[in-house]
Amino acid sequence: MTDQQTYLAPDIHPRLAAIDVGSNSIRLVVAEALPGGRYRVLDEERESTRLARALASSGKLDEESIQASIEALRRFKSIATGMGVETIRAIATCAVREASNGLEFCRRVREHLALPVEIIDSDQEARLAFQSVARRFDLGEKNTLLADIGGGSTEIVLASGELIEAIYATKLGAVRLAEKFNTAQPMAHDDILRMMRFIDRELRKTTEKPAAPIHQLIGSGGTFTNLASMIMAGRGLSRLPAAGARASRADVRHLVDRLAKMTPKQRRETPGLNADRIDIIVPGLGVIDSIMRRFRVNTLQVHAYGVRDGLLLGMIDRLQGGPAATSPTADEQIDRFAEACGVDLVHSRQVARLSGEIYDGLTRLFDLPPGDRRLLEAAARMQDVGYLINYEGHHKHSYHLILHSQLEAFRPEELELVANVARYHRGSVPKRKHGNFRGLDEDDRLRVRQMAAVLRIAGGLDRSHNQIVREVTVRGDADRVELVVAADEFPEVDLWAARRRADLFEEVFDATLSLEWAGDAATQAIAKNA
Repeated sequence: MTDQQTYLAPDIHPRLAAIDVGSNSIRLVVAEALPGGRYRVLDEERESTRLARALASSGKLDEESIQASIEALRRFKSIATGMGVETIRAIATCAVREASNGLEFCRRVREHLALPVEIIDSDQEARLAFQSVARRFDLGEKNTLLADIGGGSTEIVLASGELIEAIYATKLGAVRLAEKFNTAQPMAHDDILRMMRFIDRELRKTTEKPAAPIHQLIGSGGTFTNLASMIMAGRGLSRLPAAGARASRADVRHLVDRLAKMTPKQRRETPGLNADRIDIIVPGLGVIDSIMRRFRVNTLQVHAYGVRDGLLLGMIDRLQGGPAATSPTADEQIDRFAEACGVDLVHSRQVARLSGEIYDGLTRLFDLPPGDRRLLEAAARMQDVGYLINYEGHHKHSYHLILHSQLEAFRPEELELVANVARYHRGSVPKRKHGNFRGLDEDDRLRVRQMAAVLRIAGGLDRSHNQIVREVTVRGDADRVELVVAADEFPEVDLWAARRRADLFEEVFDATLSLEWAGDAATQAIAKNA
């Protein structure tokens, strides 16, 4: 009997454990996998080991924190083993990721405990947190902002429905800020302002304001759950769980001002505040306040889960998918993604087909990478996914959505090229001042310009969205390129639109471009004079 068949037996539910080695604390959750991608929590444990305690000043994990973390992991592994866990996955985030001795820490854990610890990057961390949110909230057609505040960093995800548009990684961790601004002690008004200005500068530097209004802000991490606990306690509702609680920006601002002036003893006596967070709660709340101001959100909702939940859900998905699960083809992946974004699939496929025909014809006149036809056609089919956000500037939104789509049919560097080509299917031509374009090397910039130039012409040739053009033939030479368009009737609007988009093509290929209908001369004359 295979593992998959064993799992499907109704009375057997595998036990899994997820461990999150964070900058402030290490957390364990032991769960029993249930059908349908769900799970039942069997045990949870948390220990504050403050791995990020000395990181800002020394760039290293200090030995005391390392020893405390190893001992915590030893206990957690023992708990998981005792509960019959079949699979343990441990991940480490910001502190271990940034520390010069982070790999050494992982090596010591592996040697002492036979427990592999995987260091994940900020992008993976954000995706795990978002996976948790997407499973537990109705994101619908809303523009959602997720903020996940940890000890060493804050990850921010901007999403439309269940599709990620942007991921912003910041170094605004509660432990990191607490060390920098000595927030364990009462803070003077000027010290609070200095901390808030620093947080605001970091957010301006690392994030972009969204083009469309944010419908909801969801917060995950200990700072958010402590915020909810304090608000609930203040309202005499401490008996209720923090999960799903709401808070206004006024609530956050009030707590920042009040807690910052308190002594450690006074904070410890504050109802709802975890004693482990008395020195880091003020900077954590300061980050929330700045995020709400930066993104113009007045209300937030607390998510009591987060990275560990996303990690467990991913483990269960892989387990229940089984070894026989098949991956969708590249075409299927693109179609599903584009359809989820509301793309006109008939139009996008027409533009992709014409792009491929033109590109193939150009390879006979210019030295073009033949493999780029695949990337060009993918960009054509996804060029309008940005409509999911809004029409205005949709090409820019397309770039972000494609970049974060995680389509398995493309390597990350290929997806970056596809996203850039889609970004320039309309609007401004590629410029070095654009961060997305500037980040490419010289060869890739040329490839993007070449593909975008072709895509603009192909898009023009279906400006009517009627798929009138049947075929495009490339003629001429390297100095003068002629595109002969085959259509059953004179494609007046499509030729007009394509000719208007010829500037980038002529600049990139250093050639004159002409477009003509393949109809007979008499028919052309009649059509043009009609």
